[in-house]
Amino acid sequence: MKYAIIAAGEGSRLAQEGVQAPKPLVEVGGEHLIDRLIRVFMANGASEICVICNEQMTAVAAHLKEIAEAKQVPLKFIVKSTPSSMHSAWELSQWLTDEPFVLTTVDTIFREKEFATYAKTFELLAQTGEVDGLMGVTDYIDDEKPLYVGTNDALQITGFFDTCELPKYISGGIYGLTPKAIPVLQRCIERGESRMRNFQRALVADGLLLKAYPFSKVLDIDHASDIEKAETFLDIKH
Repeated sequence: MKYAIIAAGEGSRLAQEGVQAPKPLVEVGGEHLIDRLIRVFMANGASEICVICNEQMTAVAAHLKEIAEAKQVPLKFIVKSTPSSMHSAWELSQWLTDEPFVLTTVDTIFREKEFATYAKTFELLAQTGEVDGLMGVTDYIDDEKPLYVGTNDALQITGFFDTCELPKYISGGIYGLTPKAIPVLQRCIERGESRMRNFQRALVADGLLLKAYPFSKVLDIDHASDIEKAETFLDIKH
């Protein structure tokens, strides 16, 4: 199974709050966000890890080049600025057409044991053809603009919503997908759409079978205060 990381955001809010490192190189518990994901993905059977960073992140590109040249990680990366996370996913999709993959943004924080169970579950369901996607969700809402996830009793996803009167789950930004998702993404790009939430809506509209996989919590690193929050969540001792 492949893994993909969108590390192309500018991290402008972090910079405004005094965090000087580009977001992928922000440290949580003494470990760069990008390095944490690579380590976790390697521990969960990554056949390949594909990453995109923007053209302004010269330090990130140098860091990725160093990892790739060490040849201890099956890493591919592209340096390109894109207008949205969905466009970043499209750039990565050139490497994701031949086997199931899990895609996240670089600042996605989850418990490693939960992720390992999720990855095994998705790999099994994808191999047996039971799902086209297994999306990480959480009932912990700490997002400025959450994407609510509608499900039925079997946790099949029925829709993605900007508002919800009785929310059960929100998207955790962990997307397990089969290659069937790539043509859907292409059509979104051709229609001039953007944002990952519109891509997710298109997956449902095009009839792909998506199931929700609940995580206890999933956090994003958008503000300086989120770093300490993530370390507390992960129970990292200094």
